[in-house]
Amino acid sequence: MFLLVNPANPFYRDLPKVIARLAKFYGKPKPPITTDPFELILLENVAYLVSDERRAEAFALLRETVGTKPHQILSAANNTLLKVTALGGMEPEKRAARLREIALIAMNEFGGDLSKALPLPLPKAKKALQKFPSIGKPSAEKVLLFTRSYPVLGLDSNGLRVLLRLGFGEEKKNYSASYRSVQEAIQDDLNDDYDWLIDAHLLLRQHGKELCKTKRPLCEKCPVRKSCAYNINEMIHHRGHREE
Repeated sequence: MFLLVNPANPFYRDLPKVIARLAKFYGKPKPPITTDPFELILLENVAYLVSDERRAEAFALLRETVGTKPHQILSAANNTLLKVTALGGMEPEKRAARLREIALIAMNEFGGDLSKALPLPLPKAKKALQKFPSIGKPSAEKVLLFTRSYPVLGLDSNGLRVLLRLGFGEEKKNYSASYRSVQEAIQDDLNDDYDWLIDAHLLLRQHGKELCKTKRPLCEKCPVRKSCAYNINEMIHHRGHREE
């Protein structure tokens, strides 16, 4: 979809102002429930298609009943792991097996200590993390951000959608190309402040989940709608229909 933009708008292509407006609207986000690299990978895989609250419950149960060290997961009883993954949604058997696979990779590739991968040069650190199931480039960047290893603004699908609609980058034929386009567009707006970057990730994700949804976004409630290319385009589109 072609998106009209308004270069005269003070928020146009100004990510810090967008994040400041989201922070004012939503308040300061809660910190991540873990900053441990291995736990962050477990968190990605412990649940599927459930709410953040449900995912957190499943992760808490994993910590309580199994533990979150690779050797603890490998030695856990099947029924104990299944109780965790059943809380995390569909296909619990598949996800229990995946948790064991993750633990095995951690043991075989990193000697059970994933922190060894974090000081590697950025491309190698990303590649190391992507050895794990469900960890693509965006998730690897999130791990590096949350562990304060590299000041990169990893984005989930919600955050990516928000920035695309605001006019940062262009939507391409595939997700990876769209992600690269947004990262290139925001590069000059980023800094080395981990607190700001983590808040930016969390706020963009929250906005994408609550208001800037995939279908039927709630633009009338959006705190950055006046600078949103998608919203401006939609208003012009609807105005044109009314005038026909």
